Amino acid sequence: MPDGATFDAIKSIIPTFIAYILSYLYVGIYWNNHHHLVSTLSKVSGKILWFNLHWLFWMSLLPMATKWLGAYPFRTAPIFVYGFILFMCAISYYLLQIEVLKQHKKHSKLKQIFGRDLKGKISIILYLTITICALFLPILSYVLLFVPTLLWVIPDRRIEKFYNP
Repeated sequence: MPDGATFDAIKSIIPTFIAYILSYLYVGIYWNNHHHLVSTLSKVSGKILWFNLHWLFWMSLLPMATKWLGAYPFRTAPIFVYGFILFMCAISYYLLQIEVLKQHKKHSKLKQIFGRDLKGKISIILYLTITICALFLPILSYVLLFVPTLLWVIPDRRIEKFYNP
């Protein structure tokens, strides 16, 4: 919230607002893709539930990291932590996706649609790069935080192909 009731007071919260928008996009992207992914299941195993909880744990850390990043947008530690949390969100989601795909038959259409999942693997590498880069070039790392959102801003349509060939 701004520290005053003037338009000038808004200037001081612009970094926080940008961090909020960025996190909102990440949550929205994950929510859309998660919804698509779990909608392919006819049953849910205990392993899937634990992989899902693992992913949700990392997602639950985003509000704290968002607030810290918004307060100190170009500082090493907040960018590192934010990047690391996003890296772990990507890893845990990827593990969940693998487990969901195991529930489908060996040559299922869904497994064929996902293929090697290049987009998912590129995202993991980007988040790792962002995290490491924060230690040396925090401003570049901050800018790179927006790249995966551009990659994923359009929801993953592969699952829609599963339902609508």
